[in-house]
Amino acid sequence: MTYHEEHKSHRTGWLRAAVLGANDGIVSTASLIIGVAAANVSQEYILLTGLAGLVAGAMSMAAGEYVSVSSQADTERADLEQEQQSLNDDFEFEKIELAKIYQDRGLTQELSITVAEQLMAHDALAAHARDEIGIVENGRARPAQAAIFSGLSFTIGALLPLLVAWLSRPDLLIISVAISSLLFLALLGILAAHAGGASKLRGCLRVTFWGVLAMALTALVGSIFGIAV
Repeated sequence: MTYHEEHKSHRTGWLRAAVLGANDGIVSTASLIIGVAAANVSQEYILLTGLAGLVAGAMSMAAGEYVSVSSQADTERADLEQEQQSLNDDFEFEKIELAKIYQDRGLTQELSITVAEQLMAHDALAAHARDEIGIVENGRARPAQAAIFSGLSFTIGALLPLLVAWLSRPDLLIISVAISSLLFLALLGILAAHAGGASKLRGCLRVTFWGVLAMALTALVGSIFGIAV
């Protein structure tokens, strides 16, 4: 029976944006709700604050991802243009340069030159992009994709604690949002680890730890201002 390996690295672009967005949506909205609730304000005010945080956060995440990944895409594009110019100016030198990379990886000089010639005959720029610069098609920066996944996942993540706050009794709001949000974060960590082929336990513990820390600090700040008022 033939065994087919299923690699996960092609998912890193959208997975990173989706996990970051959902995690930030849960943590920031839950922390905001808990912090405001700890200041002893009305449930309506808490929900309005949470909703405002959802809208602002989703737009901020989408815009931030787009700008950040666009900068990465610009750098990649500039590197590829520079490499294409080098190929146009001195193709033979670029072949030797590529062969040297393969020699450093363990090929003999003769074989490395043969490999470099054949790869460059097929697609010279792609060969140099992959082996000299480290740019591969699966890992290319995609600003629009990152912005969409980040914004949507933030919205979904933020809706979860907001919905719990809406359904909770005022006296149980803080504990309900805190516990449910930690469960959401644990599930997110497990799903993200599964999608990326990583350790589910490590993924779960990582997100819940930072979630606990964020909610605890905002609750502390809210309670201090509540006492002051």
